[in-house]
Amino acid sequence: MKRIKLLFVCLGNICRSPAAEAVMKHLVEERNLSHLFYINSAGIGAWHTGQLPDKRMRVQGAARGYLFDHRAQQVKREDFLRYDYLIGMDDENIHDLRRLATNKEQADKILCLANYLQKYAGEPTIPDPFYGGTKDFIWALDLIEDACKGLLDALTEA
Repeated sequence: MKRIKLLFVCLGNICRSPAAEAVMKHLVEERNLSHLFYINSAGIGAWHTGQLPDKRMRVQGAARGYLFDHRAQQVKREDFLRYDYLIGMDDENIHDLRRLATNKEQADKILCLANYLQKYAGEPTIPDPFYGGTKDFIWALDLIEDACKGLLDALTEA
């Protein structure tokens, strides 16, 4: 069976998207599905290229048993050829991804992670915690965990 390739995307690839990458990898491993997925993350901008995730997100992730050790990278047009789905965290990320897509087939690969929320269904996006405090990082991670479960359910039911 062909591996499903996922690229989680946020603004700078140091808060939400590396958290989503690690959470999804954890969920996939828990369900013994690692052989069916390739999971990565990237940012719209290149400001943080090569950096670890924001320390505040790493602290919140570690408190839940996750290791957020991805090094930031920028999304590229070629990623539309490499990945089956590019999953944005908010409307701005989705808009920026749509600008990078060169055709309808590529645009159809763009998903919004918040569309897979279950417990928190109705929240429109995964908000960027970067300029917030601890509670903002906790909330973003709550949403990411919920949405990743929903996304994995949707992908494995198909």
